[in-house]
This record gives sequence, structure tokens and C-alpha cells, in this order.
Amino acid sequence: MTKELDLITIGRSGVDLYGSQIGGRLEDMGSFDKYIGGSPTNIACGTARLGLKSALISRVGDEHMGRFILQQLAREGVCTDGVVTDPDRLTALVILGIRDEDQFPLIFYRENCADMALCEDDIDEDFIKCARALVVTGTHLSNPRTEAAVLKALTLARKHGLRTALDIDYRPNLWGVAGHGDGESRFVASDTVTEKLLSTLHLFDLIVGTEEEFHIAGGTTDTLAALGRVRLQSAATLVCKRGALGAVAFQADIPASLEDGQTGPGFAIEVFNVLGAGDGFFSGLMKGWMEADDPAKTHWPTALKYANACGAFAVSRHGCTPAYPSATELEFFLERGVVQADLRNDAALEQLHWATTRHTRNAGDWSTMRVFAFDHRLQLEEMDGYTLEKGGAFKTLCLNAAKQVQAGQGGYGILCDNRIGKAALHAASGSGLWIGRPTEWPGSRPLTLEPELGTDFGGLREWARENVVKVLCFCHPDDDAQTWAKQDEVVLRLFEAARRNGLEFLLELIPSKVMPTDDDTTATLIQHFYDLGVYPDWWKLEPLKSDAAWGRAVDAIERNDPYTRGIVVLGLDAPEAELAASFELAAKHKLVKGFAVGRTIFGDAARAWMTGTITDQEAVEEMASRYEDLCNIWDLSRKEAQFSTVEATT
Repeated sequence: MTKELDLITIGRSGVDLYGSQIGGRLEDMGSFDKYIGGSPTNIACGTARLGLKSALISRVGDEHMGRFILQQLAREGVCTDGVVTDPDRLTALVILGIRDEDQFPLIFYRENCADMALCEDDIDEDFIKCARALVVTGTHLSNPRTEAAVLKALTLARKHGLRTALDIDYRPNLWGVAGHGDGESRFVASDTVTEKLLSTLHLFDLIVGTEEEFHIAGGTTDTLAALGRVRLQSAATLVCKRGALGAVAFQADIPASLEDGQTGPGFAIEVFNVLGAGDGFFSGLMKGWMEADDPAKTHWPTALKYANACGAFAVSRHGCTPAYPSATELEFFLERGVVQADLRNDAALEQLHWATTRHTRNAGDWSTMRVFAFDHRLQLEEMDGYTLEKGGAFKTLCLNAAKQVQAGQGGYGILCDNRIGKAALHAASGSGLWIGRPTEWPGSRPLTLEPELGTDFGGLREWARENVVKVLCFCHPDDDAQTWAKQDEVVLRLFEAARRNGLEFLLELIPSKVMPTDDDTTATLIQHFYDLGVYPDWWKLEPLKSDAAWGRAVDAIERNDPYTRGIVVLGLDAPEAELAASFELAAKHKLVKGFAVGRTIFGDAARAWMTGTITDQEAVEEMASRYEDLCNIWDLSRKEAQFSTVEATT
């Protein structure tokens, strides 16, 4: 029987507020980064990133944080059919920080939280039986209601032939044997907890824990004796995590030494953050365990290699789920090995991590890009009748036109500034539109930026995460060294600031306004910026005049960054017929995703509206009509280009 899911995790789901400052007390944290959290939630995301089809059973609140979890799970590719929205309880919250490699202060806000209201009625047999494995974490055995839900899920899993796994995940605070201020405590002895765990161990095929977690499961701080007691209760494969010493797996009797179990290669890396490392480890372990059709035939050295590598990523980065690798990243790391111990500063690894996980930050289907660009400032300011207030109002009309054409569909976007178009920019958030936001001072050469960014580009910290940093650079390969030096410095600093703030980056190049161009001009510029260390998520290029020019530009991008989002073609105020010809040429290249056109759409409407010649609604209708015409022209160009390709190969 074919299963729809590889695994279902069950248990905690909350929001982690991670202190942004490193090395200080939690009392002194000044800002926090927001991530999804909870061991089962982390594991569901970690395994999804590794290519497994995962799902979560839990509860979240019917409020902003609950919606954030559901939306983020969707971005990660995790099935949320088993997540219940609880109207009566708030989503769980954890506030935590990184003091050093050993101290990680955290506070759990979980009093009567949503995920602890999980009950037997939330467990659906049809949902359980569509998976190959069920993963349970220990916290949900600590309460009679959640324990009943877990036991029902396990019973159904055994009935339908699922593999079952337990991550002991012992948090004394969540079992009520440590105080609120002891959230980072990993071990407090408790006969009650030990007996509860021992009573369930026979239900599992795989049990994973640290030495301290096996101590609580086995009721003794002698690790071998604890493992031996667990073995008396369960025939499961036992995987014991030993921190810097790696991990060891036992399929049969517990030997006289921990070193006599099966092991996988470890990785000598710098420890930055131990929080969430176990969930990363478990995700890699599940990849290895699920690769075998028969769990008894699992090649544990390989599974432990995956687990150790994923754990290494986790301890090297900020946050839990955001730190976990993609399958591509894991494969690259295992093949290449450790180049520098602080993985978060390994440029090649971090670029690959960003490129293969950025969809979890700015989700959407951007395989087609139909972008209405009304980020213009100077062109509006020069129009008769313009005032700042009228400019802002007109940009809201532009947004209305864009949304009218979008009509809830994917593949549409806008470019909008914050100086004139602030109201429209903020109103676009959450609309499903792709949103680009300019940073350059209009017409500047050498490049200078809008004052709102600040001299240190700290203004990016205030940007909505779905905003894409866009910068226009008027440059040419024949520019003098001084001009290049000034522009390179700005572009590189802006790119690095965008990455620090988790924002995608679009680089727009216009060489034709500087000097004459040929088929090599744009490709040469593209290579220049890659050599500088700038890896744009998006390129915005002026219409190129030949297939050769497009081919060379596309090759330059794909050679340096096969994971780029793609290219959009700008309009340069060209008439519709001219744009149609440029679209036809560009659409032949798969990396060109669409267009970003402005004045061709809004120019006439803006001039008439500013002088009171047309009404708001007439302006919206005129712009929507022109925008829709361009969308249709692009879609037709793409369709004909694909049809021509098929014709040529048959």
C-alpha cells in the first residue's frame, strides 16, 4: 500500500522568541527573532527540508501566533491537516537566549496553552494510517489528556503497521518537577516521570535521547544501567546522543561499553547554539531510518552520519528550525566536508542554505512574475499638479489596479517605494502580491541610497519580511575605477545588510543609459557582481536586443548561482508594441520569469489624474486595463516560446 506521508509528529507547537543579542543575560535582551518551535514541530520541518513528506498533529490558538505557525508550516512543506485551531487557548510561547555554548536561558509560557489541550478526539484514524511512521516526543506524556491522545495515536499506528519513534525530549520544567525559572534544566530525577516513560516504551521501534534523557527513562544516572533497564521494557533500537562524542545505536543487548555500539562519523565544528540541536539530529536520523523499506535493515552508521551532520548545522546557527539544512545543503556538506569550524560564517555553505530555504521566508509561486512597477519617485514629482499627498494617493490607486488584475491569483507583484507610496506599500502586505521596494536615490550615479536606510543600512531592520530589497545601478563595464569602487561598496554592503535582515535582494542593471552596449555588456556586469560576492535572489534587466545577449546573460547567472529566483525584464517607458517584441525575445529563456513595467502602465493615467482630468476610478480602470494587456502579452509570449521549443525537438 502506497502511503501519502512518510511521518507524522505529534505534540508541542509554539512560537520561539529568540534573543538577538549573543552572550548576554535574558534580562538584558533588547530584541528577539521569531521562529516556530516545539520539538515535534521542529522535527516535522527538519524532515520536510530533507525531502520527507511530513505532517504534524498538534493544536494552535485562534490568533496571530497560531496563524503564523500554520503559515510557516505550509512554507516548510509540512502537512497541517492534523493541526487543530483552538478558539479557547493561546498558542504556546518560549522566550530564550544564547549566553554561551553551555548556557541557554529560556522561559516556557505554556499555562493552559493550545497544544496541551490535544485530546483523543483530535486523533483521526484515516490520517494516522496514511503515514509510514509516527514520531512522539516525551512532553505529551506528562498530562493525562495529551497522554491519552498520544496513546490512541500509537495504538492506531501499531494497528496499521506504522513505525513508531520516541524522542524522550525530557524537560523537567514541563513535567512540573522544576520551576518556571529553570527552563534550561535538562535533568531532575523523578520516579513519577521514570515510571510513566517505562510504561510506554514497549510501543516504540526507535527510542532516542541524550544520556540524561536515558537516565530519566531508566531511573538511574548510570548510563549503561539506564539503557539496560530501557532494553528490558522495549526491543526498540536505542540511539544515545553523547554531545561532542557523537551518538551510538544499539539494536540488541546493551554491551559493556558505549563505544561498542554502532556509530557514524562526527564533525569538528564550533558550538554556537545548542538549542534545537536534538531536533535537528532527530530529523537527520529519520532520513536515514526511513530510507530503508524495512526498519530492521537500517544502515545505522549512515543514519547517524546524517543525524550528526544535521546536529552540526543546528549548533552552528541562530534559531532551531531556521538552522536545519535542506537536502541539497546536506549532500553538499557531506561531500565537501568542514572547511571552517564556524559553519555560519562559511560563505559557500551559507549561500546554499539561504538559496535552498528562502522559500520558507517569502513563500509563493514566482515561476511567473507579472510586476506592476510604481516605485518611481522623480517621474511623479516632475508632473504638473504633483504634491506629496497626491503622490501617495495615486500610488494607492496603482495598488488597487494591481489587486484588481491579480484577483487573488499567484504570479503577480508590485514595486512600490516607501517615501511617496508608504500607504500602498503597507496595504500590500499579506495580499499575496510579490512586493519589491527600492533603496536607490532616484537617478544617482555613482549609486547613493534613500536616507531612510541610514548610513549603516540599519533601516532595513524595520522592513516587512516579505519586502524584497531592490537597488538600481546605472553602470557599465567601461566605467572608471573610482566609479566602480563607489558603486561596488554600496551594492555589497546593501546585499549583506539584506541577508542579515532575512530579506531577498533584487539587483537592477541599466548600462544602456551610461554608454553603448553589445551582446556581452550585461553578462560582463553580472559576472562582476558575482565576483564581488553579491548573489541576488532576483535580477532586473533591461530588454536585451538579441538571443545571443540573453543567452550570455542567462549563462552568467546559472554558472554562478543555479538556485537564483530568476530575471524580470524592465520596461524603460517603452510603448506596448515595443514591449511585446522584447517579451517575445526574453520569453525564450526559462530563467526570465516575467516583467516589471511601470510608466507604460501608469504614465498617462498619472498625468491626467494629477491635473484632475480623470477620476480615481477611471485611473484605476485605465491602469488595470494596460497592466492586464501586458500580462496577457507576456503569457502569450511564454506559451509561444514553449510551443516553439516543443516543435523544435519533435
